[in-house]
Amino acid sequence: MRRLGIGIAALGVAGAIGWGLIGPDWRAFLGHQPYGRDILFWNLDKRDAGFRMLDRVPFIITSRPVDSGDDVHPLPEGTPLVLDMDMDAYLAANRTAGLVLLHDGKVRLERYSLHFRTDGRWTSFSVAKSLTSTLVGAAIADGAIKSIDDPVPDYIEELRGSAYAGVTVAQLLTMTSGIAWNEDYDDPESDVARFDTQVVESGKSAVATYMATLARAHPPGEVWHYSTGETNLIGVLVSRATGKQLADYLSEKVWRPYGMQQDASWLLGTDGHEISGCCIQASVRDFARFGQFILDGGMVGGEPVLPTGWLDTATRKQVEYGTPGEGYGYQWWTWDDGSFQGDGIFGQGIFIDPARNLVIASNSSWTSALGDKDGEFDARREFYKTVQRAIDAETVAAGGAQD
Repeated sequence: MRRLGIGIAALGVAGAIGWGLIGPDWRAFLGHQPYGRDILFWNLDKRDAGFRMLDRVPFIITSRPVDSGDDVHPLPEGTPLVLDMDMDAYLAANRTAGLVLLHDGKVRLERYSLHFRTDGRWTSFSVAKSLTSTLVGAAIADGAIKSIDDPVPDYIEELRGSAYAGVTVAQLLTMTSGIAWNEDYDDPESDVARFDTQVVESGKSAVATYMATLARAHPPGEVWHYSTGETNLIGVLVSRATGKQLADYLSEKVWRPYGMQQDASWLLGTDGHEISGCCIQASVRDFARFGQFILDGGMVGGEPVLPTGWLDTATRKQVEYGTPGEGYGYQWWTWDDGSFQGDGIFGQGIFIDPARNLVIASNSSWTSALGDKDGEFDARREFYKTVQRAIDAETVAAGGAQD
């Protein structure tokens, strides 16, 4: 009995040591056990634990790496930005895991909470849409996509004979295809909840097969309707046109040459293709670097990655959606003051303000997908305005002109 007691005690000690060695992320993940791919319906504790772990749990969902290179784009420290607000209270109320603010290419504010770290990776949700649309521009510059006026079925054969006949690449980019789609994040029977459950047919795209079953609601090009399915098709289109996996193409065109500090990853659907409307895992600093890449005009080493004029069009209002002063470009949310944003549910964002040479990257775990339950969305927008006012005040104090 004594030997048995000693053995049990030894196992207990070993277990305690092992529990300590796996680190806080795994401890939180195992403690809350977020099972299944239905991320939209995880509770708050599971989201807090899971958003930083999605590319490390292949038993739930698989991913493909987005490789970085050897040369890192520097983010020099700038003078800390003085804001007229309580940052600790804002981070707590907005449930912000990480925030990096670049002004003139320098880090002027960087904060972390929710036990997140500088080198951690957090999922992007729909911020990935803005990266996916950027790859369309790269594919056009490479000659793989001829024109955004091309019909989508020219690139995705599964859509031939479907309601997507006559829909152009541009209409996918602006979400004006006219195809019916339910984006209700609270409805387990919505299209956005169900598209990834499509049975995979050999040699076909699961998402394209699903989208081919949808009906037409409006004529192409007339009505804006938000649809993650459209961006998922854009990703399939880019892959088919270039003959490359999206993660590899993102690495080739941006991640490696621009100098992202860490490898990223892209979650895969049931057919092994990147879920291009969602789910790139990266550090907050590298999301900020992507924002700086866009602010720099999509240039690497003085050479353009994107066609001339692409960003001017992509990041400017192409369609109205009913909110004064706002609009939608090529998978970018736009404001009439010239600023724009990649935006993801549960509080992910890359906000870019060219007039102020400003980038704000942030990752969060809001209490609701749209941040409307406890006011997180409005609070983040007010934070952006607070930053803009602070930079304007600095410009005035330095004797600069204001627009």
